Formats: sequence, structure tokens, C-alpha cells
Amino acid sequence: MSAPSAAVLEAPTGSQATERRPYGFLLANAALIGSVTFIASWMLDRPVADPEGSFLGPSWVRLPVLCLTAIVLDLVPRALWEGRLDPARTVAAARHRLRTHWTRARLQLVVVGISGFYVVYVAYRNLKSLLPLVRDVKYDSELRVLDRLLLLGHDPATLTQDIFGTGLAAHLLSAVYLAYIPLVAILVTVWLVWSRNIAHGWWFVTAQGIAWTLGTVSYYLLPTLGPGIMYPWLASDLTPNATSDLMDSLVYSRHGFLWGEGDYQGVAGFASLHTAIALLWALMAHATVRSRAIRTVFWVNFALTVVATLYFGWHYIADDLAGGAIAIIAFRVAARATGHDRRGAPAEVTAR
Repeated sequence: MSAPSAAVLEAPTGSQATERRPYGFLLANAALIGSVTFIASWMLDRPVADPEGSFLGPSWVRLPVLCLTAIVLDLVPRALWEGRLDPARTVAAARHRLRTHWTRARLQLVVVGISGFYVVYVAYRNLKSLLPLVRDVKYDSELRVLDRLLLLGHDPATLTQDIFGTGLAAHLLSAVYLAYIPLVAILVTVWLVWSRNIAHGWWFVTAQGIAWTLGTVSYYLLPTLGPGIMYPWLASDLTPNATSDLMDSLVYSRHGFLWGEGDYQGVAGFASLHTAIALLWALMAHATVRSRAIRTVFWVNFALTVVATLYFGWHYIADDLAGGAIAIIAFRVAARATGHDRRGAPAEVTAR
């Protein structure tokens, strides 16, 4: 039995005669935002923190572990299934998969892709953390005025709560909102390991890097806390849920960070990276996935994510619009950078 995503990611649809190094933009982006992170941390006398914790050890251990795990997840279940518990057939299936799927180009995609994405994402989290030390000004009041103008005097949070209710809907939307956190890493792995067309893997991970970088820039251009933090009464009627608990945790960690009792805080409102990344997933699925059902799932997830950002008071309408713009820019720039034409047909990709 093959991995589910291998059956739905498209095979190559076309090529051009020219060769290209598809990882160039990703590595340049990682080097740029990584350098900015170290410089900013040094100037502000703050450590470069690992926001995901250290249960896998330092980065020089974690990155090889992540890459090896991706390979094992592809090889072992497939070999066991095809081998039907026969050791010889299992080994033969594993060797066949290594020979036909884990080519030099695939290994390069997984190792360079995961490493480049990891650098960008950790840099994003650290620069987001440093935001209140660099720009103390906040534009929450202006964006709330815009929200109320657009909705004829209503706040998006209270309006969506009136429409969907504050009980069951809170738990359902919370599940969608929190699923985003593990999906960030999971979907990078899926596109890198199981895309039949390696060029689609480069397109996906490059677009991810661009989106996280543009999101970081947007935080500094227009700093906000978000309506649920700046105006907590907007979400006070909700049934207790995991997303509300997460918001409380972020508020506490922000206070600790500003008081010098922590190395990291994660509050920044404009633009909505939940919206940006959810839309980017949907755009990438639309361009590279054959299954209409799976494409529909990604579009529904995007729509529910937008509702959740407003419902829980994480974001203003302008945050979601800006997040959508980030996704479209990242999608198109990454397509150009990795050699895809307007129809998504990749230029020839070779290992280097």
C-alpha cells in the first residue's frame, strides 16, 4: 500500500529545456532572515530561542533526526505492507523504494528543504518575539475602527459569535485553529517526501519560506496585539476551549518576556499568518493535487480558519486580507523562483 499523499500529488506535467537550481531562492531567503535574526538578537541582548522546545536536542541533532524520520516514514510502512511479513520481500520492497523514489534529487529536496524551512521558521518565531522591544506602538484602535465601519458598527468577533453560537462552534473552530500548528511541519514533510514531481516539493517549501518571511515583515510594519487581547471582552462569552487557553498562555508569556522573566513571546496580530498559510496550502493543493476531494478539504480548512481568526478575536479583518495577499504573493513568487509557468508546469529540476 502506498502512502496516501503519493497517490494524489501530480506527476510532472511538462518541462522546459533549461536546468535550474530550485533551491537557490529558499537558501537565500533562509540566509537573509537567519542573519537578521542573529543581528537583532545580538543588538537587543536576547538569546536566539528555540520556541518549539528542546526534547530532540540542539538543532545540529534535530535537523538530521527530522530528515531521517521523513525517510523512515516513507520506507518502513510501505515495505512492511508490500512484504506481507516476509523478511525477504520486505527487504526487496525497501530496496526498490530506495532505488526508484529516494534518488539524489529527492534526498536533496528533503534535506535542503527541511533545513531551509527550519531556519526560516525559527527566525520568524524569534523576530516575532522581539517585536515589542523594537516597536512599542500599536495600531489596534485604528483597525478596530475599520472593522466596525465595514460591519456597520459590529465587531467581527461578536458578530460571528452571534451567527455561530458560543458553545459547540467554539470547540469545532478551536479544533480547526489548533490543527494548524502541527500541520505546518506535517504538510512540508508530505510535499517534500511524497510529491511525485520533485519540482512541486521545491515550489511548496519555497512558498512557505516566503510567506513566513513576509509575515515577519508585516508584524513590524503594522504592530498590533489583536482584538481578543486588546479588547478581551469581545471573547468573554465563549465556552471555555483550548484556543482561548492558548490566548491566555500567550498573554502570560508576553508579560513575562517584557518583565525579563522569559526568552520568548508570541503575540503579533498583523498580518494573519494562520490565514496566509491556510490559503497557501489551498493554492498549492489546487495547483499540484489531483484529488478534487483533497483540494476541497484544503479550501474548506481555509474558510473555517478565516472564520476562527475573527470568532476568537485573534485578528481584525485587515489582518486576514493582508494574510491572503501574503499567500498569493508567496505562491506566485515561489512559482517563478522554482521554474513553474502559469499552468504550474515545472522547468527541468536536477540534483546538484
